[in-house]
Amino acid sequence: MIVDTHVHVWEIDPPRYPVGPTAPNWTSEPDEPGTAGELLEEMDANGVDRSVLVQTSWSTWDNGYIADSTARFPDRFIGHGLIDPRDEAGNAETARYWMEERGLAGFRFHPMYYPDEEVLTSGGNRAMWEVLAALDAVIQFHTSPPFAGQIAEIARRHPRMMLLVDHMGYPRLEDGPEPWEPITALAKLPNLFVKISDVKGRSLSKEFPFADTHPYVRALVDAYGAERCLWGTGYPGHHRTRHGWLSLGEELRLVREGLDFLTGAQQDRILGGTAAEVWGLS
Repeated sequence: MIVDTHVHVWEIDPPRYPVGPTAPNWTSEPDEPGTAGELLEEMDANGVDRSVLVQTSWSTWDNGYIADSTARFPDRFIGHGLIDPRDEAGNAETARYWMEERGLAGFRFHPMYYPDEEVLTSGGNRAMWEVLAALDAVIQFHTSPPFAGQIAEIARRHPRMMLLVDHMGYPRLEDGPEPWEPITALAKLPNLFVKISDVKGRSLSKEFPFADTHPYVRALVDAYGAERCLWGTGYPGHHRTRHGWLSLGEELRLVREGLDFLTGAQQDRILGGTAAEVWGLS
């Protein structure tokens, strides 16, 4: 089984599927849709069995398109939405609604969008985390090393909840590995997983197979084990190259051929075996 654990899809169809910012100081909005239908065609052409749909930061807090797409194609998609971490009065019930009523499997949080506050671990968000833990939500974090402490606190507080670090925790190759070590240190917590994604984006050379990133990928595989590493990409169809990402075929080739230090068994885990266990797929 091949599972892409990180694809953004969106529709521009207000008021049914509104677009607009979520994060503070967010200004980007799409000028064309990137649809689930486009993604399905691409998955079929490349042998990808399932994809995790992740709500974009430009699609507001309304996760309707992700939920509707997952409901239409439950054997192909898994839905992850966004919840406003500043809505401390209402986000616990919001989480319950999107999971119990609309079928989402989990959510993504962006602590790096709130650099001046520990938004994930505020006292007002305790109720939200209790609901998420009770519902067995899978949670992913768009994060970098300065926010690892918040993630570790949540992991210790809710040790049965599966928590995923997106995009390798954004190593900055120009700074060397030391500032990035809080991401590998999270591997000591058994409910933390990491996505081997945005490899091209982390590279300074930008030339396949992005060899300057390989020590960082290897460090993650060594720390977490392939059984806690996942594969993810980014956007559907032509939106991949438009946003500077590899095509889906090249993303697959990177794992199968470019990361030549991975064994076949490790490739299988990263490309789908780990995800099948995280989301209970068969």
